[in-house]
Amino acid sequence: MDQERQKEQEHFDQTIALLKENVEEYKRREKALKEESDDLYAAVTKGGQRELYNQLAASYSIYEHMKNTVRKNETALSKPYFGRIDYLDIEQNTFYSLYIGKNGISKAQEVIIVDWRAPVSSVYYENEMGEGSYEVPLKEKTVKIPIDLRRKRTYDTEHGELLGYYDNDIASNDDLLVKYLAKNKDAVLGDIIATIQKEQNEIIRDNPFKNLIVQGVAGSGKTTVAMHRISHILYNYEKRIHPSEFCIIGSSDMLLSYITSGLPELDVSNVRYMRMDEMFQYLLDKQWKKTFKGIRNQQEEQYKSHLAFIQELDSFLGEYREELLPPKEVTDQELGVILSGDNIRTTIDLSSDMSLTELSKLLNERISSRIVFLIDPEYKEEIREKKKEYRRYFDPLKNRDTGVKLYVKFLKTYEAENRDSGVCFSETLENIRKNRFDVYDQAALVLIHKRLTAKAPMDEFSQIIVDEGQDFGETVYYVLKKVLTGCYFTIMGDVSQNINYETGMNTWEHLESFLFDRQNDRFCTLLKSYRNTIEISDYAGKVLKNASEGLYTIEPVIRHGRPVEVIMETEDSIAARTEALIEEIKSRGHLTIAVICREEAEAKVVGEKLKYSTENSQTEEKGFHNGVMVLSVSQTKGLEFDAVILWKPDEEHYGSNPKEAKLLYVAITRALHELYLVSVKPVDLEYQKV
Repeated sequence: MDQERQKEQEHFDQTIALLKENVEEYKRREKALKEESDDLYAAVTKGGQRELYNQLAASYSIYEHMKNTVRKNETALSKPYFGRIDYLDIEQNTFYSLYIGKNGISKAQEVIIVDWRAPVSSVYYENEMGEGSYEVPLKEKTVKIPIDLRRKRTYDTEHGELLGYYDNDIASNDDLLVKYLAKNKDAVLGDIIATIQKEQNEIIRDNPFKNLIVQGVAGSGKTTVAMHRISHILYNYEKRIHPSEFCIIGSSDMLLSYITSGLPELDVSNVRYMRMDEMFQYLLDKQWKKTFKGIRNQQEEQYKSHLAFIQELDSFLGEYREELLPPKEVTDQELGVILSGDNIRTTIDLSSDMSLTELSKLLNERISSRIVFLIDPEYKEEIREKKKEYRRYFDPLKNRDTGVKLYVKFLKTYEAENRDSGVCFSETLENIRKNRFDVYDQAALVLIHKRLTAKAPMDEFSQIIVDEGQDFGETVYYVLKKVLTGCYFTIMGDVSQNINYETGMNTWEHLESFLFDRQNDRFCTLLKSYRNTIEISDYAGKVLKNASEGLYTIEPVIRHGRPVEVIMETEDSIAARTEALIEEIKSRGHLTIAVICREEAEAKVVGEKLKYSTENSQTEEKGFHNGVMVLSVSQTKGLEFDAVILWKPDEEHYGSNPKEAKLLYVAITRALHELYLVSVKPVDLEYQKV
């Protein structure tokens, strides 16, 4: 063993020994804290003094923190660190050698392993040898620390052993990444802390006080980057942003279950997550009644999902507000002019974000203040009577249409004005009559609520993260932006994977136009795919050109695997051949296998044919899991599997047009290691030909 290797082994062994000491010490403290909390709980339940409640809360909080500290140290025993940076702090003229790991580890106030989220850790992910800098976010500004990087070293560790290490200049080219990508996929969103690439790191560490749109090709790590971004923000801005201010929005329960499965390992808890329709129902609060039902109305969503529709509704509501609250002066026979028309107009103009209800309340308060000003303070009874007289002077919504009734009125107006363009809302109006609303109806109701009846600003969230953002139309983003004022959005998506072709995003242009309103708002691209083997990426590339109109191309990481295989069978033999194929795949140790069908109805039929499906496959509501799953293309959005079997990907199931190409592209790119196309008819779609 050479001297350098021996030094590294000694440091590794010392670190493992220190971690074991930490675990032993922290477990002892954890046990003592648990006993203290239990004693306090027993005292409280027996009717102890009130101050014991506060003591119990504090004790339990310290106990939970200690549990988390034990978990971090135990986790680090397997892989204590993955990187090291040696650099000179130019301003301080001080040399540092830091080891970087998934969890920050200390001993007696000394930092032994630097947390990957710490500002200095960005040096490992982004800097090349020589002079450079890293940024430290402070309360009001960001400070750059100039450095001279002398060494960047990567470690390969597993099960508490140092397998090897090497010095590298650019982390994205290392062998560790390919080794990581070659692993089988467990049914949990994996962390990429040891292998974060420069372009991913820039997004993860970007300032949280801005809007981001991230266009990333399939397998570029969009979802994982978003979750690591949450972890990074909470670590570095813990005094300014609370976990409860985050909300992750997805299109399905399965996707949300998959996304959030990896958050505990990233030290993230108490963030909220909802489907897009659930978010609008949440924002409607009591206005969303138990009798209302969420539905899909794809035929008419093509009108309601686009910017023109929701902007027209906003204009309609603006005119309605002006009609109900004209800037007409308030005059009293005894007092004269209480509020001038100009004063009211100025108040309205300066309070455009307020609902009509909030605005009315503000103007009524202005009247009350003016009455106090205009009447001599000695005449208290007069003041009281006059204030009572004008208490609800502004009450514009009394006996006026709001909510659903007003939305119906708008739909009929919009339909009449755009009939020549083929706009028809007959199905929507019939569904509304039955209390059934699609996501765009719900968004429209939220905007109406915001403009007219909301009693307070909706400032509960400050960070919204939307995954698979291309599957939603412009309407939902327009409403979220207007309603969640002061909120910052991170939109992750890929227009090549838009499975809702008529309603979702086929370009980000319109979204940028109204989402971006700050100088530092950013549009980012992730073009390198880390998911698929070269063989699968090449096959997907045949479809991508038609799916994205050539806008975005995949840059695959060089990782070879089995060739993509097309298997032709008869109708009688296809199920048996698929079952045999699944057994072959399982024998190679793969943990997650998906049989992907074009539609949900077909997936249910195929599920009944395959013996694995009855006991192992799950519906969307039950979530992502290890084993075999039979799913539709739409159910697989955002997920990935060790092996994918496409069921009958022929021209009858997937037509040769951009809409169908996007669906096929999504299905193909779910596969990490192996891809099979099992069919009865020829698989020769126009866009599959090279």
